[in-house]
Amino acid sequence: MIRSDKPVTLLGAGRVDRRALQAALKRAPFLVAADGGANKAFAEGLAPEFVIGDMDSIGPEVLADLSRERLIRVAEQETTDFEKCLIRIVAPYILAVGFSGDRQDHVLAVWNALARNPSRRCLVIGSQDVVFLAPRRLRLDLHRDTRVSLFPIAPVRGRSKGLEWPIDGIDFAPDGRVGTSNRATGPVELDFDSERMLVLLPPECLDAAIRALATTDHGASSLRNKVSR
Repeated sequence: MIRSDKPVTLLGAGRVDRRALQAALKRAPFLVAADGGANKAFAEGLAPEFVIGDMDSIGPEVLADLSRERLIRVAEQETTDFEKCLIRIVAPYILAVGFSGDRQDHVLAVWNALARNPSRRCLVIGSQDVVFLAPRRLRLDLHRDTRVSLFPIAPVRGRSKGLEWPIDGIDFAPDGRVGTSNRATGPVELDFDSERMLVLLPPECLDAAIRALATTDHGASSLRNKVSR
């Protein structure tokens, strides 16, 4: 288990958007790699504090450069490398990069892991989106016309203020109604009956998303002090 009082950047083995990685490290310089993500780290001249996984994807030259104390081997094959990390990192928040590439099955597995671990405050950053599992209540300081997409990973209901198309009274479900391509009319308030809704925002809304998670019950005070402004 990794316990950090600082936010963590988690680097995966998928396509890495360099701007997303730089944005993550600026806010969370404590770097952890998910298995083959260590290859990506070394290619960028970065040395992860820890590597978590079954170590089947790390190049031998990279593995040779890592001390045994920095390797957390997890042999089981029931979870993905992303979820192996999510389970074992306790931090104010996690910024995950390298998990939203071309493989849609990998992306779906990441979303599934977010749903299965709602106590972890994790934001998945890609070239086009910042994705996170919404707590039951959050407030997003967004500019007018900002894209706000909502995607349920299980049946869920909610209420909203500040969305062009309010969500009140709608039964959301992955095989039913979804809330993609909504727009903000200003600051947005969302209230859900369970933690089963994914929020997708443009990358420039990263700090707004971090601040939104900072006001939830999971480590709110400690997280709030670490948000980049």
